[in-house]
Amino acid sequence: MEPPMEQVTANVYSNSKIRGCNPSYVVTTGGVVVVDTPQLPTRAVAMREEAESRGPICYVINTEHHVDHIFGNYYFKGVPVVHHKGVADNYMTVAPILDPFAYAEEAIPTDDPEGAAIFPDRDEYYRDPNRGSIVFTGDLTLFVGDTMFRLIHVAGHTPGQIAVHVPEEGVVFTGDTIFNECQTWLMTSDVEGWLDALETIRALEFDHLVPGHGPITDRSSLDDQRAILLEWKAGVAAAVAEGLDREETQARVNLKDRFPVDIGQEYMMDYIMGHNAGALWDQMTTKKD
Repeated sequence: MEPPMEQVTANVYSNSKIRGCNPSYVVTTGGVVVVDTPQLPTRAVAMREEAESRGPICYVINTEHHVDHIFGNYYFKGVPVVHHKGVADNYMTVAPILDPFAYAEEAIPTDDPEGAAIFPDRDEYYRDPNRGSIVFTGDLTLFVGDTMFRLIHVAGHTPGQIAVHVPEEGVVFTGDTIFNECQTWLMTSDVEGWLDALETIRALEFDHLVPGHGPITDRSSLDDQRAILLEWKAGVAAAVAEGLDREETQARVNLKDRFPVDIGQEYMMDYIMGHNAGALWDQMTTKKD
């Protein structure tokens, strides 16, 4: 049985119980706005059908470029996609740290076997992944029906990271600026920028916070996420101060005991810990001109 969309407010729905990000949608008097799309094919198709039962989908908004937030765009073709230039610049780009298409594909046998029938091959996918048709820099405000959507640039976790603030609903969608009750993926993030992003979100008026991963929460998660980022920084900084090399730092510094990994990522704990510590070590030991 499919995990149901959770009703966050009268007009906001999200799903925090499937592998990938927390895909969501907002119902307005002018139609529906989707915020991030499901990574798993059958979940993407089902969410589109559910959202369209409540009105025409006016926009898909992506909060970041990571594959679990954008892969499902492929199943929302015909809908205008909105994202920051930082997302457009990195959209499904293969990098040494992760091949996004391969990551999406490897989840099919375990998490969405029925999705194999509608999963495209690599060439077919990249011909039209449904990237942004509306690309912006800075911030952007959209009005749909009687509802305002504030797309606020909060670079840190990724260069094109945004928060989507919906004042009328008292909701903010943070993307992966917040990992709630699950392991944080630092990877190549700008942690100082991320800490600033938390303060930008803190200044907003809202009651409900939809994180990139983990249960729907409230503004208390801002403090929790800040503490995790500072703990990672302190641990790696101490290792660097002792003269530990990259591999020694990776062996020493981890936060495995803090939280489980998110749904479907149980096998990735060591991968996340190693890349988090290694990326921070790289940043802290790179000489600035």
